[in-house]
Amino acid sequence: IDIMLVMDVSASMLTEDVFPNRMEVAKEVASEFINGRPNDNIGLTIFAGEAFTQCPMTVDHAALLNLLHNVRADLVMKGLIQDGTAIGMGLANAISRLKDSKAKSKVVILLTDGSNNVGSISPMTAATIAKKFGIRIYTIGLGKETGDSMGAIDYKTLQNIAVSTDGEFYRAQSQSELSRIYQDIDQLEKTKLSMKSYSHLYEAYMPFAWAALLFFSLELFMRLLVFRRLP
Repeated sequence: IDIMLVMDVSASMLTEDVFPNRMEVAKEVASEFINGRPNDNIGLTIFAGEAFTQCPMTVDHAALLNLLHNVRADLVMKGLIQDGTAIGMGLANAISRLKDSKAKSKVVILLTDGSNNVGSISPMTAATIAKKFGIRIYTIGLGKETGDSMGAIDYKTLQNIAVSTDGEFYRAQSQSELSRIYQDIDQLEKTKLSMKSYSHLYEAYMPFAWAALLFFSLELFMRLLVFRRLP
């Protein structure tokens, strides 16, 4: 299975409604997911007001985990990335990595804590493209509801993205809930793996053959010479 993780790194991911903050929780749970799928190609896209590939799909999960751990949610505060939540752009980046894949299953796991408010590609346009290429999208809205309209998670759009691509939509308000979500996705995305098995054959009968010949010769010797009956 080829998987692209799409992770929101906007400034709101520093919110501490989950300990220590949304960003660190998202990284920790994603790391557990990666460690549990050693045979898959997995990559990472990060986005705020713009999106880029943090790590292309790879089976070198040590390198992937290193790049994941280096992801920071203060990129916006330092002016290294445009502020905002470009969900459509994040999805489009991941889709571009998956569209030519020959894997039996192509999956995007999108995690965000906001609503699409910037970018030239809308989330539903990206979902339509994903559907065309047979890519399933699992969407996760992370964070506790505060009632504040600014930065509120657009659950409806996340649900529509998932439904239109035959994926699933989830809401997580704690680390334990997020862990269960990734475990659920892990169980849903399983495929048979064909393994080549090699056997080394060698002849093992010769020692037994020589032993049998020895005992037969000894028995013949004893019968003809030692235990021979006189007339």
